Amino acid sequence: DLFTVVHEQFFTDTVDYADIVLPATTFFEHKDLQAAYGHYYLQMSDAAIEPLGECRSNVEVFRALARGMGFDEDCFHESVDRMIDTALHSDNPRLRGVDREKLEREGHVRLNFENQSSVSSSQFSDFLPFAEGNFWTKSGKAELYSEDLKAQGLEPVVAFSPPDESRHSSQARQFPLELLARKADNFLNSTFCNVPVVQEMEEAGLLEMSPVDARARRIVDGDMVRVFNRRGDIMLRARVDGAVQAGVVSAKLHWAKLSWGSCNINVLTSEKLTDLGNSATFYSVLVEVELVKPSS
Repeated sequence: DLFTVVHEQFFTDTVDYADIVLPATTFFEHKDLQAAYGHYYLQMSDAAIEPLGECRSNVEVFRALARGMGFDEDCFHESVDRMIDTALHSDNPRLRGVDREKLEREGHVRLNFENQSSVSSSQFSDFLPFAEGNFWTKSGKAELYSEDLKAQGLEPVVAFSPPDESRHSSQARQFPLELLARKADNFLNSTFCNVPVVQEMEEAGLLEMSPVDARARRIVDGDMVRVFNRRGDIMLRARVDGAVQAGVVSAKLHWAKLSWGSCNINVLTSEKLTDLGNSATFYSVLVEVELVKPSS
């Protein structure tokens, strides 16, 4: 059995499996630095209220865990202000002149781009990461041959190798469609999924298919379909349009407990990790689709 502790703001799907739930603060209750995401401004958000009940921020939880486990490195004693100072201390010219004090005074600061409505690639030409070397390797150089990779049992010279699960693998004979699991339009990852007014804005339970793949399976727009592979299956409603190319199907992420059949596309994704970096393989997933019930 896996003893599971979840630090969360809401009762998500993961919380249902938790042995212990630790309440987390929201952005109203802790100080944070908000990076630019689709705009040109860096923002500082201060706590508007004290943490409610026993809620703790991520920083507080990790600091307490480190203390309980006997770690005494300086980073575990840094204040939030010190962490923000460290994040802003950068050679990036876009952050020149930007510090915590200025953000605290003004709330938001425009990054150092030319004063125009759009940013061209030429404005990045004076910022060349690693132009002077200083790579994050033992040698400080760009290592075309890596002893570290070799020590991990990997090829020391990086070359392309096809994913275990793709249209180029042998599994594609049985499951020929690549599944793209994408973010919902009106949710922020798993946030807001439990808000009724936001749920009404989101058309959930859809599988986007190309007309080519739908026609080959006698599926038309609105049909109920079964999406499956060796790991599991899920029922979705087909959306046949040109949003995805042939050979690819796409479905949006949603809480399982709020989805039809109390399951989502995670029943189809693999738990396997990549050989390089031990990352997730959520986007290396093959499936097949079959008609369950015509729309009319």
